Amino acid sequence: MPTREQVTEALRSVIDPELRKNIVDLGMVRSVDFHDEGRVDVVVSLTTPGCPIRSHFQDAVTQSVVALEGVGEVNVGFDVLSAQEKQGLQQKLGRQTLPQGALAAVKNVVCIGSGKGGVGKSTLTANLTAALAAEGKRAAALDADVWGYSIPRMLGVHGKPSISAERKIIPLTVHGGVRVMSIEFFLSEEDQAITWRGPMLHKAIRQFLEDVEWGELDYLLIDLPPGTGDVSMTLAQLLPQAKFVIITTPQPAAQKVAKRAADTARRFDLEIAGVIENMSGFTTPTGERFTIFGEGGGQLLADELDVPLLGKVPLQEELRTGADEGRPLLLDDPDAPASQAIFHAARGLIAATPQELPVMQDAAGPPLEAAAPVTGTPLPMAQ
Repeated sequence: MPTREQVTEALRSVIDPELRKNIVDLGMVRSVDFHDEGRVDVVVSLTTPGCPIRSHFQDAVTQSVVALEGVGEVNVGFDVLSAQEKQGLQQKLGRQTLPQGALAAVKNVVCIGSGKGGVGKSTLTANLTAALAAEGKRAAALDADVWGYSIPRMLGVHGKPSISAERKIIPLTVHGGVRVMSIEFFLSEEDQAITWRGPMLHKAIRQFLEDVEWGELDYLLIDLPPGTGDVSMTLAQLLPQAKFVIITTPQPAAQKVAKRAADTARRFDLEIAGVIENMSGFTTPTGERFTIFGEGGGQLLADELDVPLLGKVPLQEELRTGADEGRPLLLDDPDAPASQAIFHAARGLIAATPQELPVMQDAAGPPLEAAAPVTGTPLPMAQ
């Protein structure tokens, strides 16, 4: 039988095709165990449970170890890197993450994405935040859709945030304590157009995460913009511990685009907590049901991603009018079909996420510097 050192050396030939480094140097080899009759068991730690290149590791590890003299059989097992291990991996790769103190009192960061506009992502973000609060959780919403900001309108909160003695921005609160932050709060005119590009967006998003006094939270929900561009990539790099919830409609076109958003999340090693299907059907007052946008797209996407379908939210006019009026439907009519579906999704999210704060560890290397002020930045904390 080979020695442990020989097996480890052989595993250096197994390259992660996305990170372009071998799994030994990446710290992905969890254990190597030897058994009778030439059997070797190797456990590889993946960055996410549904890693799309799992089969690559299965084949590559088997081929590299079975080639060693004395090895007759190789069993490859898998587990998942912890949040702290993921963060260490991000730092090892030289990717920017937030300083350890940022969001230290936030238990769960959940990014809400869809890949495309028009599927009700912001409406569900606002209502899901309110539902989590109604379930007794300390919840907040961050409007990261800098160009198409709409969370303040949907939650009915407007104004200018105050600044603490520590030069931190205090989020606005609404509906019994839901904390909200949006670029709208820093604009001089209502509905002012934002024309920023990559660097400005990156700095603004980082300041929202690092320089806002979020306090103790069970959930920080982040409403992503449509597409898989600058904001989504910035958040993925800054928040390696975040989870994603994907919003789609039953329509095949929406489902395929939502799959791209999921692929982006997994490319940055972020776990997908589940799928929510919006506009799943419309029921008339007489009880007749119409599947205006098709049927089953959410379940198909969840099955394809191997994640739970957290909820199916029906088309309901009151859900739309509540968003326009700044009053989530579930607060006024918790028994409405759309409200019940959103509550179901919130409870599914609670079941899928940790309820304790992550254990923080010292970052490798020097801490990242706070975002520097840039010309034109409307956020006051960098002044």
